[in-house]
Amino acid sequence: MNIDLIISADYVDDSKVKDKTAVVIDMLRATSVITTAINNGCSKVIPVVTVEEALKISNNKRCDFILGGERNALKIEGFDCSNSPLEYKKENVYGKNIILTTTNGTKAINKSVKAKNILISALLNAKSVSDRVIDLGNDLVIVNAGTYGEFSIDDFICSGYLIDCIIKKEKDVKLSDIAKTCHYIYLNNKDIIGFIKNADHYKRIKKLNLEKDLDYCCRKDIIDVVPEYINGQIKDYRLFKGNENEKIV
Repeated sequence: MNIDLIISADYVDDSKVKDKTAVVIDMLRATSVITTAINNGCSKVIPVVTVEEALKISNNKRCDFILGGERNALKIEGFDCSNSPLEYKKENVYGKNIILTTTNGTKAINKSVKAKNILISALLNAKSVSDRVIDLGNDLVIVNAGTYGEFSIDDFICSGYLIDCIIKKEKDVKLSDIAKTCHYIYLNNKDIIGFIKNADHYKRIKKLNLEKDLDYCCRKDIIDVVPEYINGQIKDYRLFKGNENEKIV
């Protein structure tokens, strides 16, 4: 298995993901939201790039959807939820359809659509995602959502942990230079919060008094679901069997 890494959504193009498994990471906070919502029993998450697209999908069926997301880390006016995973509790999302739009994460997912498989990872479920990656047996490209098109420390260290989980189980692995660097940084900075506290994205979230989100998103392997994106929607991959062509609405 070859493993490569893309540093932000703005660097994704079809040639980099085609015929590979893509794992999208936006640990602060979109992929942590998606993983949490799926774990808490939502029917599906529909990731879209723009607020306008989210409103269009929910038009005339507003009661059928939870609108969630952020712009500049803040809740979007008129939406039900922000981009805090702590809002996506079981009592709020069980059996519901969620439309999510975020500054970085949902953009990264939608730019990866030419991949053979698209998995959603955070620290919360990295070990389970690594198992799924190995089972699929494709070359892997890890897609960091980044922050406003630029490199993000938090996604990078999360990717390093995912790589570590994979190579502990799969011996036939070849890392690109950037993937080697990512893994090396994780091995020497296993205190995740201690490492990412100087990240601009971390500082932005902390400034908004969202320390509980930060603490939660930095927990390793407390969830075992593996969200997968197929045909515009995200579910735990085990729930897609025989329903891959299901319509979004």
